Amino acid sequence: MRYGITVSAAILMTLVVAAPLAGAADEKAQTTTQEAKTMVSDSWLTSKTKISLFADERVKGTQISVDTAKGVVHLRGKVDSAEAKSAAGDIAQKVEGVKSVKNDLQVVTPTARQAVDANDKDIDKAVETRLAKDLQLKKVDVRTDAGVVTLTGQVATIGASAKASEMARAVPGVKSVKNELAFAK
Repeated sequence: MRYGITVSAAILMTLVVAAPLAGAADEKAQTTTQEAKTMVSDSWLTSKTKISLFADERVKGTQISVDTAKGVVHLRGKVDSAEAKSAAGDIAQKVEGVKSVKNDLQVVTPTARQAVDANDKDIDKAVETRLAKDLQLKKVDVRTDAGVVTLTGQVATIGASAKASEMARAVPGVKSVKNELAFAK
């Protein structure tokens, strides 16, 4: 009888200790599932937005880059007029499921576009070259639109993020820097 009580106590103790662990595993599984759903829905929103932009005659869909994170659609690129920029924002906002729109489109007339595009490529290369010299900043992505440099990716610290912004600002031709770097956890 005493052996049965000891075994029962051991089983009960195991269940008491394992219950929080099972709850944590269940939470982690739910979090992972939610992250996967968010990624799928974000890519779906990106696709729906691109299709809507291509279908509308007011904008040239090929001029616009679309990214989505947590339901927030981000528009980048160069358009011919302020009307096209406004129309693109309206089109993206009307896509079902979009929470909000961040419209960073640059208005560049077609005649000025060639000079701006060439200059943007030079700026991209110069910023990437400077950042590549620092081990903490090698994996930072650089995109330039009309002299506005956008930095994306992950860095280890806020100091590294600030350093990336300073290095990008020092490149000739850079009008401003948008630092969208995330910090590694």
